[in-house]
Amino acid sequence: MSEMTREFFAALERHGHERVLKKTSGTIRFDLEHDHEVDHWFVEIRSGAIRVSHENSDADTVIRADNAFFDQMIRGEAKPLPAWLRNDITTEGKFRFIVLLERLFAPPPGARHPRVLARDRGGRT
Repeated sequence: MSEMTREFFAALERHGHERVLKKTSGTIRFDLEHDHEVDHWFVEIRSGAIRVSHENSDADTVIRADNAFFDQMIRGEAKPLPAWLRNDITTEGKFRFIVLLERLFAPPPGARHPRVLARDRGGRT
């Protein structure tokens, strides 16, 4: 597994509570393939509180991806929903967690919040 992947999941757990997920509860298992092996990352969300482990347990949603592609999502070079539409990642279970994943990954390189963009252009914020 890549160091980037390890750090991504460690950072999720360090935050402990994600405000954007405060109304969310459920489980997601990531099955990340590399070198003919599969690493399992189990993410449990309870009212925004996040716990991460390496359990290979049943989950509300299971997401399968190549670890190299997953690193692209971490860097913001690919987003989960379009990746799912292109079959770059596959899923089983509840679809709503794929949509929620968009909030956990980095924005695309060079992206800026609309308020910052408006302020930089001299508009109202």
